[in-house]
Amino acid sequence: MEAYETAVALRRASTRLALRLRAERTGDGLGSTGVAVLGQLHRHGSLTASEIAKAERVQPQSLTRVLTSLEEQDLINRRQDPHDRRRQTIELTGTGRALLKEHVKSSDDWLAEAIAERLNPTEQAVLQLATNILDQLLDG
Repeated sequence: MEAYETAVALRRASTRLALRLRAERTGDGLGSTGVAVLGQLHRHGSLTASEIAKAERVQPQSLTRVLTSLEEQDLINRRQDPHDRRRQTIELTGTGRALLKEHVKSSDDWLAEAIAERLNPTEQAVLQLATNILDQLLDG
């Protein structure tokens, strides 16, 4: 299969998967950007708004409302950098970490059950290999 055909098939499958996982998640009002911000902080620890924006490929200004909402819900804390008072670091709170975990659990549960029920051990191993390859593609 050509690289372009593979790209089209992968995009279609990943879009369908993302939509299904979103449908399986609990409704907590976070929105996709809020979840993305919490996920970045969970994976990388404290970050600035600019670092989060860069990782999410958005403008820092587009995160202003989301960060304010997350802070009002006690899901994140902002701390002023003692060395550069213009700079703030953002960190995930315990409440934010717990909500993020709860948020993804329902979709993870559905996906794990679907994999166990619908795929044989060889297909499961191939899928695990494919996830490693996707991570490598996305990190590069």
